[in-house]
Amino acid sequence: MDWRSIALGTAGLIGAATASAHGVLMQRLIVRPIDALIGADARISAPVQRLVPPLLHFTTFNWGLSGLTLIAAALWFGDGARLVTGLFAGSSFLFGAAGALWGTRRFHPGWLLMAIALVLIVLGLGSAIHA
Repeated sequence: MDWRSIALGTAGLIGAATASAHGVLMQRLIVRPIDALIGADARISAPVQRLVPPLLHFTTFNWGLSGLTLIAAALWFGDGARLVTGLFAGSSFLFGAAGALWGTRRFHPGWLLMAIALVLIVLGLGSAIHA
């Protein structure tokens, strides 16, 4: 395993770990309170009430899947598949990092970890970009 594969795999580990922590915190700090609010409001229909929690967890799912695909790319994929995987995961991580930075407007571990993962993706894709 070369250093580019290690960088890509490490980005995947960071992404998957960040997604796991994000999912727990999202459920505890955002989904439960919002669920209680919309459950108490009779104007909000039952289908909307059922849709809100999974939609709030969509980013968690996307980052987790992105992290796992980066790990798979580091272990088994060729240059073309690594490039596609890196672009998919990188765009997802970039959106997460920018959103967390914009939303918090201060230090936040989420945007820092996603930014580190982005740098590692770029380093890991160096050979795929030049191929």
